[in-house]
Amino acid sequence: EKFDIVKKWGINTYKCTKQLLSERFGRGSRTVDLELETQIELLRETKRKYESVLHLARALTAHLYSLVQTQHALGDAFADLSQKSPELQEEFGYNAETQKLLCKNGETLLGAVNFFVSSINTLVNKTMEDTLMTVKQYETARLEYDAYRTDLEELSMGPRDASAVSRLDAAQSQFQSHKDKYEKLRADVAIKLKFLEENKIKVMHKQLLLFHNAISAYFAGNQQQLEQTLKQFNIKLKTPGAEKPSWLEEQ
Repeated sequence: EKFDIVKKWGINTYKCTKQLLSERFGRGSRTVDLELETQIELLRETKRKYESVLHLARALTAHLYSLVQTQHALGDAFADLSQKSPELQEEFGYNAETQKLLCKNGETLLGAVNFFVSSINTLVNKTMEDTLMTVKQYETARLEYDAYRTDLEELSMGPRDASAVSRLDAAQSQFQSHKDKYEKLRADVAIKLKFLEENKIKVMHKQLLLFHNAISAYFAGNQQQLEQTLKQFNIKLKTPGAEKPSWLEEQ
């Protein structure tokens, strides 16, 4: 049984390699679904662009985290100097309060951006990647389908003695099997691409709105709007002072 499996694998590999080489050198014909392949290429291009956005958003998270940490340290320094510098107590005091407020708003913004990063990461590295795995299976099935189609066509043009007829029947059966597999995977890819596009629009509509509202509120100094944005998207921040990993460490 194991020998038969290895034998079938070897024959299949040989036929597919032969088909692949003939396509690359322009000698073999290739089955093409223009509409589907255009959608697949668009998905790959979209994934590359979203990966770039994800990389930049992670960089933004790192910079914001560093800023918040610096503001926290600066606020502590101002507060300490306020207690030890009577002549400048008021000035150091309100600067300490300002940094404390900025630090709080920065942590709130980090919560929003971290949620944005997490959602884009899921979309790119899970949802899109899952669809591309099915695409790879489809592309392999297409190559096998064309390999066995070519094999059947070559046998059909040969002599029709008893041995040849037997090989032709076997080739016809194998061709039909690979044709069914190819058509099933082609349908699967079309369905997954459709659902992926719908899911992408839904996810990005929410995430882009979140990102815009949070960034706008933060740089406008609107603490109430910033906190309301997180409530709107059901984002919960870690408890202040809790022993948990930082936003950056959770990436």
